[in-house]
Amino acid sequence: MSDAKNGPLIHPIIPHLWFDKEAKEAAEFYCSVFPDSQITSAVTLRDTPSGDPDLVSFTVWGHSFMSISAGPYFKINPSISFIVNFDPSREENAKEMIDEVWNKLSENGTVLMPIDKYPFSERYGWIQDKYGVTWQLMLTNPAGEPRPTIIPSLMFVGENCGKAEEAREFYLSVFRNTKPGSLFRYGPGLEPDKEGTVMFTDFMLENTWFAAMDSAHEHQFGFNEAVSLLVNCETQEDIDYYWDKLSAVPEAEQCGWLKDRFGVSWQISPAALNEMMAKGTQEQRNRVTQAFLKMKKFNLAELHQAFQGE
Repeated sequence: MSDAKNGPLIHPIIPHLWFDKEAKEAAEFYCSVFPDSQITSAVTLRDTPSGDPDLVSFTVWGHSFMSISAGPYFKINPSISFIVNFDPSREENAKEMIDEVWNKLSENGTVLMPIDKYPFSERYGWIQDKYGVTWQLMLTNPAGEPRPTIIPSLMFVGENCGKAEEAREFYLSVFRNTKPGSLFRYGPGLEPDKEGTVMFTDFMLENTWFAAMDSAHEHQFGFNEAVSLLVNCETQEDIDYYWDKLSAVPEAEQCGWLKDRFGVSWQISPAALNEMMAKGTQEQRNRVTQAFLKMKKFNLAELHQAFQGE
């Protein structure tokens, strides 16, 4: 396969949330919590190893998300959370909005860091909602460099602790249309966090901003399939490229899913698959589903053939 980077992806990298049975319920909840949010499609996949799961596409404050109800196999945890930036230069009532969103997410949720004033933000809090998804709400400095409203944030813990910078550089080398952002390191006296490791960094991959941090504290979790990152590709060449660059755990390769060398789960998927599932008949969707269930890396031509009934 060619190592050459092609043109930039047309679509953003999309966070994908795996639930037991709550994919649509959770999506509806997030659409009620955040502005500029809506469900864009909801389909049911038939006869899969997880039964008949719901697959939901939705936007949260203008950012694309997907969710699936596919059984109790994976549990969402704080290793991948979502930073929500309330920017007073962008939203006049940012201070009121952050408290309003916090209160809604707090319903049957768990506070990880109380909403309060911190050295890095006038108002910040970290909450795990009733579905297990974690959100870092932050009132940003209007004089700072602007960032999107929502940024997926990766926390490197356990054996991964100390690898946030390595991961950032790796992802910047793999993806196109990239941009390194800020990088702040832990100083002395912040044990157990080691001096020089990453307190916070952010970076852009394919026009999608991400953040990362190291944490040496005791955490009973790590990256898993419950929160994955979906890369929509226009061509088989793009699928091959990202698969070859990212996949590091052969036994994790299934139905377009892979794990990279840090344990982060990715889905390398043809953008055409979304169209097939959203606009096809139930019979066409069933044929496509049965075709991709047999695949590890997606074969775009075979998916088209299944859709057409060839």
